[in-house]
Amino acid sequence: MTAVMTRHITVVTAVHAPSARFLPEAWASLRAQELPGGWEWRWVVQEDGRTDEVRPYVPDNPRVTFRQGRPGGPGVARTMALAHAHGTYVRILDADDQLTPGALARDLAALEADPALGWAVSRALDRLPDGSTAGFPGDPAEGPLDRGAVLAHWAAHDFLAQVHPATLCVRRELLLALGGWMALPASEDTGLLLALDAVSRGWFTAEPGLLYRKWEGQVTGQPAHVDPAERTARMAVVEARARALAGWRWPGADGS
Repeated sequence: MTAVMTRHITVVTAVHAPSARFLPEAWASLRAQELPGGWEWRWVVQEDGRTDEVRPYVPDNPRVTFRQGRPGGPGVARTMALAHAHGTYVRILDADDQLTPGALARDLAALEADPALGWAVSRALDRLPDGSTAGFPGDPAEGPLDRGAVLAHWAAHDFLAQVHPATLCVRRELLLALGGWMALPASEDTGLLLALDAVSRGWFTAEPGLLYRKWEGQVTGQPAHVDPAERTARMAVVEARARALAGWRWPGADGS
């Protein structure tokens, strides 16, 4: 009999000391994932910094890789994690979030069914401090997202995308071609999402794929994140990059 080669999806998690305590819940949600036959996940946990506070929360498991590096924000940590990401796909899982049951399998089903799709996202639910969840208004219909659709919505709705970048699953070669995450103090994940939207079609899954934790220490809840001058500058760079990339088409979008 011919041996079946295992294919991999790498889950990448950026973590800093304040969010390390949530890693066991992220780990439990990952362990609960059931993948199609012939598929296996790997988890790369990259600390944004070098402290002694994160490693105790990282599981000792052969499918888990833990690395540390100079602090530079979550985008830098995720991009550094790509050095240890193997396989066809990369899925994002922030340290304080959790995957829902079946999330990875749904990502794989969408992307494997259509080689012209470069990336997939799904509905996200806020996980509130009391344990309840709340959805986002304005989710698109399940199905393909045409090139430029996310940018058009984002530009028309005060820089708010209709899909959540924390749910992103992307072809690794496309992620590398775009250079990973943007070198911004925030919105680096939105910057990547809009770049992907500029060069390839995506897919939206209506079933929730992520529980997005709301808590007092998250970076997006700090005053600096909504400083008007910085936000305007961040959005200008994000939009300029996306529009510049619109003239380039990912070769895989043609099914090649």
